[in-house]
Amino acid sequence: MKILVTTKRVEHYESKIRINAEGTGIVTDGLTYMINPFDEIALEEAVRLKGEHDAEVVAVSIGSDDATQQLRTALAIGADRAILVKVDQPLDSDCAAHVLKAIVEREEPNLVLMGKQAIDDDANQTAQLLAEYLGWPQATFAAKTESLESEAEKQKEPAIEVDDDTATVVREIDGGLETVELDLPAVISVDLRLNVPRYPALPNIIKAKKKPLDEVTLDDLGVSANAKVTVLGYEPLPERKAGVTVESVQELLDKLQNEAKVL
Repeated sequence: MKILVTTKRVEHYESKIRINAEGTGIVTDGLTYMINPFDEIALEEAVRLKGEHDAEVVAVSIGSDDATQQLRTALAIGADRAILVKVDQPLDSDCAAHVLKAIVEREEPNLVLMGKQAIDDDANQTAQLLAEYLGWPQATFAAKTESLESEAEKQKEPAIEVDDDTATVVREIDGGLETVELDLPAVISVDLRLNVPRYPALPNIIKAKKKPLDEVTLDDLGVSANAKVTVLGYEPLPERKAGVTVESVQELLDKLQNEAKVL
């Protein structure tokens, strides 16, 4: 079995994001980066399945040379090898899906695991587009049941189970959970409550430096970077106004009705 897992490089969620003076992007000076948290959960699930099925785990990232840092982290966590698709410009979800489709056709994995979305653009589109372009079945928002009391119990009850030809996935839907069965190969995107990603141990960090990390370009894959979505500009959120103290319920109702216009 071979599992392909995405590891997008994103700004750390604790970073303070500032819009640049031109409104064309964000100020990157001083920012720290990490594997997209949803992708990190997908990677943890891939490593778990690797232990159960003696599978090969291939981590892939699309971006600049800087993304090798996140790929080395993925190798330290448990991926066997990594692929960097070198791209200098940002890609929209559709371009990313076409790039991943080309990687999948090269690697021929049995399963593609992805985070449901990236925390930088929150698009939640690439996994669905990839499944459509491949013509593969898909399951989105794979997650654990909340009925289990402890984290240890959750880890013993996998939400993704795979055998030779099928995958059974517990996924979140509005108001509950749904269990679906997919024929392999398939694309599965994961949600927050699936597992708790491990920290790479120091010996594994050292070993990761010797694991293979291949680099390819869009030309190598025969894919163009023709984005369907163009970002016109960025602007910061308006500053919140300071609150006020009211003397009575009647004054509160008056402000809600006449100033806030919410009643």
